[in-house]
Amino acid sequence: MEPFFQWLGDFWWLVFPLMGVMGGIGSAWERAARRRHQRRLEILHAKAEIKAAQAAARGKPLPASLSRPAQSARPESLATQLERLFAAHDEVTRRWLEYELDVAKLIAYPAMSDGRQPLTAAFLRAKKAADNVRPESAAAKVTADQLAEYRSAVTDFEVAFDVAERDARRIKDSSFTVAERKRLDVAKQLLTVAIDQAATPAERQVAYRRVREELDGLISLSDDAIEVLEQKVALELTTGASPVVDAAGAPPQPRLAPPRPPAAPAEPPAPQPKSGPWPVPARTTNTAPGRVVRPKPHP
Repeated sequence: MEPFFQWLGDFWWLVFPLMGVMGGIGSAWERAARRRHQRRLEILHAKAEIKAAQAAARGKPLPASLSRPAQSARPESLATQLERLFAAHDEVTRRWLEYELDVAKLIAYPAMSDGRQPLTAAFLRAKKAADNVRPESAAAKVTADQLAEYRSAVTDFEVAFDVAERDARRIKDSSFTVAERKRLDVAKQLLTVAIDQAATPAERQVAYRRVREELDGLISLSDDAIEVLEQKVALELTTGASPVVDAAGAPPQPRLAPPRPPAAPAEPPAPQPKSGPWPVPARTTNTAPGRVVRPKPHP
């Protein structure tokens, strides 16, 4: 032990740096403990909100700590509950149709129309489930189990759409290659021309056809989306008919007839010979010098 105490006497000044290091470690540990405590409180708060939402979806009364002060104690009628569920169902469907029918939104957020995306596929399954269990009307006779099943389906539909929409807005077009993203940018620019009412009908038609070509193989447009786009473009397109365009992509201009040369001034008509017997000129025949033989007159 004597060598240790001798070393400690020579290096006693190391105590002060070690105290600073230990103090820093203690502060870091305290900050980490506070963060863990704050995270635990956030998790507990989120779990409480989820339980409250599930209880409200099943029609159960909320706990006193989570219930609203102004919440009515009178239970809603069956028709009122169905109307409220119908409104929530239709609202989510309306939000979904904004992506399904608006080509500009589909180009900006292509994941919303891609059934290969897991979250989009889950949303489509939730939509199908909610549509299948939806009653015909608010006056329909449904049991308590059927009402609870429809309420749960609408809740799943809402949650699945919110999750899919957030993910689509997050990833945007990151799932496409560089060349495919360039095609999407070109289609976005052409779409602006196609729906621009200041452009000529020929320009809108050419831009519309180019948009369809750029999106071919990248984004699948539904028939309803194509119909809505054609109405915006204000073109009368027929199925399978394509206008004839020149090499530059514009429809040919009508050919104008060459101008006619100015008409020459009219000349006076030539005099026509008069009809009638022509006089027979006298013929002379020289038989001899100084002798004239006259022809005999015609009978």
